[in-house]
Order: sequence, then structure tokens, then C-alpha cells
Amino acid sequence: MISEEIFEAALGLTQEWCAIPSVKDDYAQILRQASAIVDWLKRELGAVIVSATASDRRPPVIHARLDVGAQKTVILYNMYDVMPASPEGWSVNPFKGGIVDLPEIGDSFVARGAENNKGPLAGMLLAVKGLADAGRLSVNVEFLIDGEEESGSGAMRDYLADPGCPVRKSASAIFPSFCEYGGGAPRVYLGFSGIAKGEVRVEGGAWGGPKAAIHSSNAPWIANPASRLVEALSLIGKPATGELAKIAIDAEAAGIIEVLAKAFDPAAELRFRRTECFSLEGDAQTLLEHVLSTASFNISGLESMPLGSDGVIPYGARATFELRTPPSLDPADFLGRYRVALGNTPGVALNVADSYAGFRFSAAAAGVPALLKSYEATGNAAPQIWPWAIGAAPAYAFARHANSFLLAGAGRGGNAHGIDEFMTLEGFRRFIQSIALWLEHIAEETEEA
Repeated sequence: MISEEIFEAALGLTQEWCAIPSVKDDYAQILRQASAIVDWLKRELGAVIVSATASDRRPPVIHARLDVGAQKTVILYNMYDVMPASPEGWSVNPFKGGIVDLPEIGDSFVARGAENNKGPLAGMLLAVKGLADAGRLSVNVEFLIDGEEESGSGAMRDYLADPGCPVRKSASAIFPSFCEYGGGAPRVYLGFSGIAKGEVRVEGGAWGGPKAAIHSSNAPWIANPASRLVEALSLIGKPATGELAKIAIDAEAAGIIEVLAKAFDPAAELRFRRTECFSLEGDAQTLLEHVLSTASFNISGLESMPLGSDGVIPYGARATFELRTPPSLDPADFLGRYRVALGNTPGVALNVADSYAGFRFSAAAAGVPALLKSYEATGNAAPQIWPWAIGAAPAYAFARHANSFLLAGAGRGGNAHGIDEFMTLEGFRRFIQSIALWLEHIAEETEEA
């Protein structure tokens, strides 16, 4: 077990950093958080700061190195930006935080960033410190800490793609996070989906539609930008889930899903997702095959301008979206076809903020056996192995530098991006222990694994 000293230090560091509102659009607080992390790395670990320079008002990519003279090197990736939060509805001030006994969950630290991802960041760093101080760290560590993960990790992806990138070739890269989703068995994801984010926008102009909101009695002879937006959205994705296409499940993925389905609890998943039913019927295997094989266009926001108006033809309308694809499909291909389809719908603008394809690794990839061992030592249930996550992460960018990129860590958190974001105290202990164990096990893992 981890020492009480390490646990208390990790909890204190989590609270200290959650008090810094490093919201993705607050550049001053982003820089403040980055500076605090760099100072800690130098002071507490004696790490060498390879890079931590901001440019063009982009959050700094923090690249630090802890070299213990080992034969093997690993990458520990994490993030320091968070989503906005206002205090309404929270049990504590979201940018102060505190211990709360959450119903049916127990004693938890609640704050913006507790789960996503300042708690895991602090726990990851203290796991390394605990091993280093005890003389038990047997791998060199490349720290890569991202300041715009919530916005697509553009700067980090550019840094890793640079032909002169100084990141050393590593056995494995992990993204330490709380992987006991909904309090269930810890999960292992062998890859990540791809994603594109952006907006579909319509404004009044030469095609028709007013340039300022006008009385709705003009509807018979003045085109409505909101109606044109609905027309544009009907050209992509099937209701009600936005389904675009499905891939064939390959043999390795099919075997993993078959095993996963035996332990997967659809009812528990619905509770975790705060939903009453799935969009299709079927047993656990049917549901898993569908969600893992399907590309979808999700409409995450709809609004007309001016906001909150009534009895008018709006002067504009917009929809924000996320287009997600399983690893073998590229979201850019779907957007290319959509852009062509929109050519027959004047007045519609498709603005893409970011896009990248998914990436997957084999079940025998480096780091996977070590992760399974760490889970077995810290969890009460056998780990769930997924062929890839339905969520997105730029795994492809790390694949140039490491033999795998894995979301990793025991422990329970929840309500990321929402009210009362939390990490359980007992889960936080398991998390720190699991990362420390992974670092020990990966040092022993054979290259063939």
C-alpha cells in the first residue's frame, strides 16, 4: 500500500491545483497552473524541464524528464486545463474544493478538476515521487503534460509530430486516470476513437434570411436561418443517434468483446450515463459491438440568434457537433462528403475546429500486461478489457514515440464537466497504488510483451 504521507501529499496537491481556475479560455490562469507544475517537477522530483514555453498564446506543452539511468523509458501523459464551472448547485465552491460525503458514493474530494484531470495528475506525480524517494523507480520517465486537452491537444500533437521532437523512444505511454467507471471494474482500453469537432452555422445574407431578427409574420416570404440549419443537419447522420457508418469487427476485437460482454452490465452502464434506455435493443454483446463499431455525428448544442428570442425570424443559427469514428475510419472523410452535400444548401458554413483519426494497439502491446497486474493487485473485480475506447484521445501522436498509449489507473471519479465533479478518497488511494505498481511491473516486462 502507498504511505499515508504520499496519499496526504497527493490530496493536498490536488486541492492546491484545483484552486487554480485553469479554464481552457483563461490564458493567465493556464500559465499560472503550468508554472506551478513546472516548479513542482523541479523542486520535488529534480526533473529536467525539456520544454515548457508558451507560444502564440497557446498553453505550454510541459515536457520534463526524470532519468534514473534505467534501460527502459516510459511516458506519463496528463493534462492541466479544465472546463468552466459556476458555484450554483455545487456542494462546495468548485475552485476551492472540499471533502463531501456523497450519497451512495462516500467520502470524496469535490472540485472542478478532481476527476478530470488534476486529481490523477497529482496522484501520478506523487506515485513517481514515492518510488523515487524510496530508491525503487526502475524506469526513466518522460512527463508530457497538456494544457489544451479540452480543446483537442493541438499544441501537444504538433510537439510530438515535429521531426526534431526530443521525446525519447519509450516502451509504453499511459494517461493516468480513474478507470473504475461508475464504481465498476477498472477498464483497459487498447486504443481510442477518432474525433472531429466544429459547428454548422447559418446567417442571413445573399441566399436569403434577415441580417437582424424580424417579426415572425414575415415567415411566408423571408427565409429562416434556423430552418435552413435544420435542413443542413438532415444531410448527415441518421436520427436519433447520428449514425453514419459501421465497421466490421475484426477477429481480435471480436474475441475481446465476447469476453467483455460476459462481465458487462448494461443496467449499470445506463445508471452511470444517467439514461433510462439504450437506442437499440439487444444483449450485452450486441450493445458493445454496436457502440464500438459505429461512427456517429453528435449534435451537442443548438441555438438561434439572438438567444432567447420569441416571435421572430432569427438572423442566424448554429449547431455544435462532435463526429466520432472507430479507429479504422477517419472523421475527415465524413466531413469531406458532408461539405460536398452542403454545396446544394446555400448559406450554410461548416467550420471544423479540429479533427484526427483514432488508433489502436494489440492486446499484447507493451504496458498492457503490467497494467493488468496493477489492477489485479488493487481492485476487487477482474479488469474489463476493451478493444478501444468510445472516447477520443490522440493516441496516433504518441505511437511515434511509444509502443502503446493506454488510459490507465484504478480508482473512481465522476461528474467530469458537471456539477460536483469528484474523486473518492478510497479510490484515490487505489489509483496512486496502481500507477506505482505499473511503473514497477513495466520495468520487469519483457520487450516481447
